[in-house]
Amino acid sequence: MNQKQFLALLGFAFAAAWITLGFGDAVLCLLAAGAFYASGAFLEGELNLAEVGERLQGRSTGSPYAPPPSSGRPRVR
Repeated sequence: MNQKQFLALLGFAFAAAWITLGFGDAVLCLLAAGAFYASGAFLEGELNLAEVGERLQGRSTGSPYAPPPSSGRPRVR
């Protein structure tokens, strides 16, 4: 078990012990586990907050999955 998985388990257990059982509370447990997982990814250096912000705002970072920009000129072969 790595650090991210451990923190996700810890976050889930903490939220589950803090609240009573029910659908809304179960969703809260999942959100807490996700938050702890994300914090573990950040601590291990796998999560770049600047990149996440750029993706949420729709800015391109030169991803290999993005199509190349068009120059407006026809391609010559």
